[in-house]
Amino acid sequence: MCPDPSPAETEPSGSTAPGPTPLLRPAQGIPELSVTVGQIEAAAELLDRGYGPFAVDAERASGFRYSNRAYLIQIRRAGAGTVLIDPVSHGGEPATVLQPVAEVLGEDEWILHSADQDLPCLAEVGMRPSALYDTELAGRLAGFDRVNLATMVERLLGMGLAKGHGAADWSKRPLPPAWLNYAALDVELLIELRAAISQVLTEQGKTGWAAEEFEHLRKYESRSSAVSARPDRWRRTSGIHKVRDRRGLAAVRELWLARDRIAQLRDIAPRRILPDSAIVDAAIADPRSVEDLVALPVFGGRNQRRNAATWLAALEAARENQNPPEVTESANGPPLPARWSRRKPEAAARLEAVRAALSELSQRVGVPTENLVSPELVRRLCWEWADSLEGAANAIDEFLRAGHARAWQRRLVVPVLAAAVARANAQPESDNP
Repeated sequence: MCPDPSPAETEPSGSTAPGPTPLLRPAQGIPELSVTVGQIEAAAELLDRGYGPFAVDAERASGFRYSNRAYLIQIRRAGAGTVLIDPVSHGGEPATVLQPVAEVLGEDEWILHSADQDLPCLAEVGMRPSALYDTELAGRLAGFDRVNLATMVERLLGMGLAKGHGAADWSKRPLPPAWLNYAALDVELLIELRAAISQVLTEQGKTGWAAEEFEHLRKYESRSSAVSARPDRWRRTSGIHKVRDRRGLAAVRELWLARDRIAQLRDIAPRRILPDSAIVDAAIADPRSVEDLVALPVFGGRNQRRNAATWLAALEAARENQNPPEVTESANGPPLPARWSRRKPEAAARLEAVRAALSELSQRVGVPTENLVSPELVRRLCWEWADSLEGAANAIDEFLRAGHARAWQRRLVVPVLAAAVARANAQPESDNP
């Protein structure tokens, strides 16, 4: 079921495959950046005169800003070309100013590459697709080992994209011409790429699977808004394993929360305010004066001296806390699988059998295991499984349905999971890991 190898993969030993045709600039040049209300309205009118689906992309400033907002929006449509929109510098309410563009975008399908990265920031400015096609997800369903945009464009279209500014600070103004060139190239070939990967999926009989995935992805925002943010995010502080006691964990929590408040207020990525390593160092050392604090790595810098009172107040709050956090995080689900053999060996046996069965299914249908079914759902299923095998397939199907598994996934994996669970449960207890 896997797609045929690309020409480069079938070249005989000793020969040199022709390289991709480099695409260094958009065919029609770099579009003018639409910044003012009038320019954005003109961009909407231009797109409205085009036809067919829209190639859409957005650039954020991850790693530089606290927010996940879009700082540039790229849209391309046949008959209209490419427009580049600055969604932050127009001086008005973004959703209001961008409404003309959002209305035009509602006319047809959006094509994005890695849509889950861009849909939230586009929804933030009032842009939501009525239909969606994700070329990266399509590549995964097709069984491609590498699904980044440049690799897929080279493999399916024989073109090479000039890359290099994806991790830039897109909140910078003015945006350099080289960055705008890069941004325009991101949508230059998306319409053609959608046609090419769609043909691959058709040949593999996976068009219906893809349609279900894209619709699931399109509705992700409405589902995720009902899900509360993960509690105890401070526990994801890098290096927290070095902190051994509850008082130290309280210090990590208070410093993390203080940093988060500053970062959110200033719209700066938290780790640019204070790195995780400094939080852990301060939690362990527990300094009680400015002198002790600035003696620690990082805290001696000018910016940290300015915030010294904030960090010391956070440490004092941790010391005064009468209910410091537990060393072991409250379980939100199954424990780490490495601990299962000791705590619940029958669950470990189920997980081992299920993983082996899913791996075989993945090879057979040419879809990565994680795209066949959520690994988290698999772990929960194996951990929470009741002893009775009566109605196993129906029980698994309902479990996966409740976990938002799509119909095509359930059709494939339910029989495989039911058989694997049955085999594992049939093993003598002494055979379990």
